[in-house]
Amino acid sequence: MIMKKLKQKLHETASNKDEIKQLIQSFSDAGDSKSFAFGIVVGRIYNAFYYQSKRILDREPTTAEFEEFLEFIQNKKSDLRNLW
Repeated sequence: MIMKKLKQKLHETASNKDEIKQLIQSFSDAGDSKSFAFGIVVGRIYNAFYYQSKRILDREPTTAEFEEFLEFIQNKKSDLRNLW
């Protein structure tokens, strides 16, 4: 169920690229905009992972669940980087 929520957050993030572009423009002095955008996207997905773990499982994620999250992000890395 959490993985489904993460996929929804990923889709939502890809659909709202303009918001992230505005964030990047607001912090244009942050350096490489692609790296900054990637950090924002991964942060949003991590936040969803942590929040949904607390909400659905009523606890913090385990180390194994976090490892699964990292694998999910690794598998989606090229998709996330190609948003920009």
